[in-house]
Amino acid sequence: MATISTYEYTIQPQDVDFTLRASVPSIISYMLNVAGRDAHIKGFGVDALQNNSYTWVLSRLAVEVNAQPKQYDDIAVETWVNDFNRLSSTRNFRIRRGDDILAQGVSQWCMINMETRQAADMTLLKDVYERAMVAEPSPIAQPARLRDIEPQQSISRPVVYSDIDFNRHVNTLRYIDLMFDHLPLELIEQGCALRIDLNFIAEARYGETLVLGIENNANAWQFDIASDDGRRLCRAKIVFNE
Repeated sequence: MATISTYEYTIQPQDVDFTLRASVPSIISYMLNVAGRDAHIKGFGVDALQNNSYTWVLSRLAVEVNAQPKQYDDIAVETWVNDFNRLSSTRNFRIRRGDDILAQGVSQWCMINMETRQAADMTLLKDVYERAMVAEPSPIAQPARLRDIEPQQSISRPVVYSDIDFNRHVNTLRYIDLMFDHLPLELIEQGCALRIDLNFIAEARYGETLVLGIENNANAWQFDIASDDGRRLCRAKIVFNE
């Protein structure tokens, strides 16, 4: 049985916002970058999959942020896989600054065929996954299944070059940036602890238009991102601790 992997980083100026703390999108970026790095080292990264016309897509993600590290803080990002089946795998994250736990996350991934864009049977990776599994529970509750919302506000914008990733669809972090761009600045400035749940439903590609719906109820903000043809792409919920 494998053990938890740890990767060391220093918070860089490009990762902080006007508060000089790492932004929540940057914190999530560290988690997702470590997911790719660790999968590559263990033999089931994007490079290995694409050689056989497969790739990874993120289906659900939950992250709880307790505190945001400051510029030039040293952090350790821990990651491990603790569940795997025919349809998905679960990868976990923990970010520490010394003994302090700053953020924790749970992500669920599926493998798709690059030509058909349909889900593939992940038992194709059974051998490498069995070597990578860690007997450690997820640090937070699994990502929630999110409901439809009744938007109080809607905003549209096109998908542009800087939005797309190696799968040629909108990058996870672009969705998160878009949501945080429409939160009240005072919420971000005070640095509240929060939980964010994301459900990814369909792919958005270059040239499409994103329609962002926003619903706010007290300390909870919900988002629904669709394409201009009505396809649901992503749902998210951000809850700030009171």
